[in-house]
Amino acid sequence: MRTALLTALITAATVAAAPVLADSVSGTVLAFDRKAGLIVLQDKSVFTLTATDAEAPEGLKAGDMVTISYESLGEDGYGVIDSIAIGN
Repeated sequence: MRTALLTALITAATVAAAPVLADSVSGTVLAFDRKAGLIVLQDKSVFTLTATDAEAPEGLKAGDMVTISYESLGEDGYGVIDSIAIGN
């Protein structure tokens, strides 16, 4: 019983300590809804902006080329959006 519990705790700690990697994506904005905090790129990537994310630049609109930098969570998607730049 103790061995199983110890193994479970070590496994959980290892998964929780997995590194967060910085990543970025560039593309053309297909749709942007400032009120809902949604950015959809032409490749159908969807980014939802939360209170902890970078703010979308003023004037961001469909058709703009953007680079979105974010913390990658691997297979679990993305975490915090660090920056959104127009024209890259």
